[in-house]
Amino acid sequence: MDMKISILLLLLLAAAWTGSQGKSFRSSKSDCCSKEMLTRKKIHESMIQGYRYTSPSCTHKAVLVELMKGSICVDPEEKWFQKYLRKQEKQKKPNSTSM
Repeated sequence: MDMKISILLLLLLAAAWTGSQGKSFRSSKSDCCSKEMLTRKKIHESMIQGYRYTSPSCTHKAVLVELMKGSICVDPEEKWFQKYLRKQEKQKKPNSTSM
């Protein structure tokens, strides 16, 4: 009986260790978006906390837009997102006309 319990305990520990190791290899930077996950809904600028492009190894080119309550997938070619990017770039550039 003790041998069966020892084997069961060993298997449970191995399963727990394997599960934790699998999670450690996952990186939030490597998230991909499927075509079905892409939202077409415009997101108000005030709700956007940040964004990052998905990895080139992903099957679909996408942007993970970070909101207060998580991230959503957006097609980087969406007109509203392109407009958002242009506005962000303008805010980063110093005003060269004022001296």
